Amino acid sequence: MSASVDIRSVSKSFGDVHALDGVSLAIAPGETLALLGHNGAGKTTLFRILLGFIEPNSGEALIDGLKAGCRQARRLISYLPENVAFPKTLTGREVVAFYAQLKGAAASEANAALEQVGLGEAASRRCGTYSKGMRQRLGLAQAIVGNPRILLLDEPTSGLDPLSRNDFYQLIAGLAEQGTSVLLSSHGLSELEARASRVAILRQGHLVADGPLAMLQRDARLPIRIRVKTKPADAETLHREFGGRRINGASVEVTCEPDEKMAILAALHQRPGAIADIEVIPPSLDEVYRHYSRANPDKEARS
Repeated sequence: MSASVDIRSVSKSFGDVHALDGVSLAIAPGETLALLGHNGAGKTTLFRILLGFIEPNSGEALIDGLKAGCRQARRLISYLPENVAFPKTLTGREVVAFYAQLKGAAASEANAALEQVGLGEAASRRCGTYSKGMRQRLGLAQAIVGNPRILLLDEPTSGLDPLSRNDFYQLIAGLAEQGTSVLLSSHGLSELEARASRVAILRQGHLVADGPLAMLQRDARLPIRIRVKTKPADAETLHREFGGRRINGASVEVTCEPDEKMAILAALHQRPGAIADIEVIPPSLDEVYRHYSRANPDKEARS
């Protein structure tokens, strides 16, 4: 299957600042890729190259096999910036209808997009009356109208309440199931953890990690937590033997290296009467991100 987005050894400098240095990244149809990195890591520069706003100094970026920024490529890609702004005097329907017209989509698709993001009942209201969360949903509506092949989303859940965030990710999952490729940049790591197909991490313009979260967790070799639920008396015995920390009196949480996990689980298995439940907790996306953000920027990411 050919990639919807194909970034090949892209480098971009602004004077003495190397914003991107030999970045290669591909996104398949239907894939959701979380692009992570500190401010200044190169995320915005990469977005701007894909949108055709700027060109790389070397390498190339292709959208469905077409040079990023060309007329045909622009018709395949949609973008939701972190901060959206629309004319206050226009209604939500007028805004999305305008973008539908730009994309060559039918006017009826504007209403469908507004319904998808939960703004159907507010479609006739002027944008000046919208809350920040409503404006963000309006931004998402303009991004998905016309059924783009590729979505670039920069902090898309900014200003959304928890319920709206969940609805947003359900919508994105549905689009991905239909074959839309999603490149998503967000600092909300906890909400990305179970929702991204892959994670890519930029550090000072270098791609230092790229792969499914499970692979990055394994390769990082970060400590693992084993949480054991038991009776309070047994919890004290386990705490003395295995160390770790007590939780709510009846649980013990032990932190161990990956190589120690099986030995600890085997030892716990010898106490079936004392153990009510065992939960193995791998490193979180936040922990993985902090690990790779400190990594050697010259290290090549695994493909």
